[in-house]
Amino acid sequence: MNILSIETATEHGSVALLHDGELLVRRIQGAANHSEAVLRDLRELLGEAGIAITQLDAVAFGAGPGAFTGLRLACGVAQGIALAADLGVAAVGSLQAVALQAGAARVFVVNDARMGEAYHAAFEQDAEGVPMAVGAAGCCAPLALELPAGDWFAAGSAFKVWPQELEARFLGRLTGCRPDMVPGAEEVARLGAVAVARGELIPPELAAPLYVRDKVALTTAERLARGGRA
Repeated sequence: MNILSIETATEHGSVALLHDGELLVRRIQGAANHSEAVLRDLRELLGEAGIAITQLDAVAFGAGPGAFTGLRLACGVAQGIALAADLGVAAVGSLQAVALQAGAARVFVVNDARMGEAYHAAFEQDAEGVPMAVGAAGCCAPLALELPAGDWFAAGSAFKVWPQELEARFLGRLTGCRPDMVPGAEEVARLGAVAVARGELIPPELAAPLYVRDKVALTTAERLARGGRA
């Protein structure tokens, strides 16, 4: 199976090619570099593997939640390639990609969403070891987070931004924590392969980012209310 994938939901961007069970990956550090590097790196991956886009089984992208510009970039590139090669698209949740990377049976993923908020979702592995969401992804202040019943492995950048606050909030209910984990194109590719196997691809024209929230910046009044500058 050949899956091309793009993940630019965070500043730690990447692209990958899952080719006959092997993963080829390119890292793109810094959000400002994503737009100029994505297409170049995708071409390099296809060249290294010696395949054309017509030999792909699908294109997968990290749908979010995450940085709005990065989500639109990944979605747009995936749509363009899929339309050109008459392929289906796998819109993979970026939080699900982190859950797959964590590898635990139950994972609570919380990523820094900026503006004093965090993106969050809980996942449980199905019979095939694929993390499946328990409820919808959400966005809220870190001290408003609600952990589902039971014990969970924690992952995501929010645990680096608010370590003491979240540790106190979930005291005794976390089996471990990996604050260094960020969504990667390799996990997006693997979940894209799952989408192919399960017949869950969508037409490229229906692919869309998962924003979760509808604003990218605080108003002046909101910044002042939080102690910031106008």
